[in-house]
Amino acid sequence: MNLYKKVISAVLLVSVCVMPAVAQSGTNSPYSQYGLGQLGEQTSGFNRGMNGLGLAFRERNQVNYINPASYSAMDSLTFLFDVGLSGQVTNFNENGRKVNANNADFEYAVAGFRVCKHVGVSFGIIPFTNVGYNYSTTDYLDDDRTTAYYNTYSGSGGIHQFYVGAGWEFVKGLSVGANVSYLWGDIDRSVVNSYSDSYINTLSKYYTASVQNYKVDFGLQYSFNLNKKNALAVGVTYGLGHKLNSDPSCMIISTNNTTGVADTTSFSVNNGLEIPTSIGGGLSWTYDNRLKLGADFMYQKWGDLQFPVYRVNNDVPSYVLSDDYYSDRYKMTFGGEFCSDEMSRNFFKRLRIRAGVSYATPYYKINGVDGPDEISVSAGLGIPIINMYNNRSILNISGQWVHSSAKGMLTENTFRINIGITFNERWFMKWKVD
Repeated sequence: MNLYKKVISAVLLVSVCVMPAVAQSGTNSPYSQYGLGQLGEQTSGFNRGMNGLGLAFRERNQVNYINPASYSAMDSLTFLFDVGLSGQVTNFNENGRKVNANNADFEYAVAGFRVCKHVGVSFGIIPFTNVGYNYSTTDYLDDDRTTAYYNTYSGSGGIHQFYVGAGWEFVKGLSVGANVSYLWGDIDRSVVNSYSDSYINTLSKYYTASVQNYKVDFGLQYSFNLNKKNALAVGVTYGLGHKLNSDPSCMIISTNNTTGVADTTSFSVNNGLEIPTSIGGGLSWTYDNRLKLGADFMYQKWGDLQFPVYRVNNDVPSYVLSDDYYSDRYKMTFGGEFCSDEMSRNFFKRLRIRAGVSYATPYYKINGVDGPDEISVSAGLGIPIINMYNNRSILNISGQWVHSSAKGMLTENTFRINIGITFNERWFMKWKVD
């Protein structure tokens, strides 16, 4: 099989692996009802063991798509194919009431290979945002508790991302790269207000949005040796912010429960959704090609964006863009990896041990107040897969704890298991026979 056929086969394999996942949601969080949803974990298996660290990491046997400049470091003899899934248990706590929810998701499928000297490429499907929740609240309209009202909230969907990228080391130690992505997906949300008194109308609100647009991200990495055993690397990323050419809509249905007559009002906002400009920076230190430590910082400029909201002023409803819905998001990550000897024949010496910790601020506001902060910790292993056919593939397993909370709001504690397999095939080796 020639190179062209192999690449086409890999593209088809990526598509087949992820197509069942694009129709499902990777979250049960009520917080996913805000903004574009819960931001996806845009990292692969080896990054997740370090809690998403990797802006300055240059990996020859892993696809590090959070910085496209890293593609230039991929091994020239191999084709990398990485797939990942996750399972999670989340505990929701509000005013002493606790509820648990389970969720599983097939998350990503990516591939990468070297096309020529100092140039690598990658492509794949990854999550951008997830929306998935279904819950209800109950209270009374009056002090004597004769008339109850019920609010039911539900939502599903999200935005998916298919990317193609390339990285080029044009000067020794200095690489640049870019990912060009196609974003697509539907987001559906609803709020239904009903009452125990049948003489009061039921009010239903349905919010829908469809996205089909592009995303472009740039990356740069510079690596250099301090001495024979110590090396440093710096990574920088920049993502373009722009409108998504999407026209979100809102439909309000007021139903008279006595007569069954429904009155419908529809609103739409022209070009009402957008993504922010993002800037990231990372630093890594490698000792003796065994220990890697790093730190990442990510800034997303959400605060300058608008988002459509439903309002009623003087009994006049409207669906308009709000300037005070988003807030700038910051994320800091620290972590590292240890491998005694990746070239050893000893299984335990080739084992990779990883750990990381992160802190992130919210990108949206709830009733004018910042949403929940997020603290997360992870630990994982990179387990070499050794058999008679292949001893270069890696099974990446990690556990992650995520705590999301804000004063006076719902608290979430999530324990997540991430499993990823990086298949490393020597497609480009030239055999030499005497």
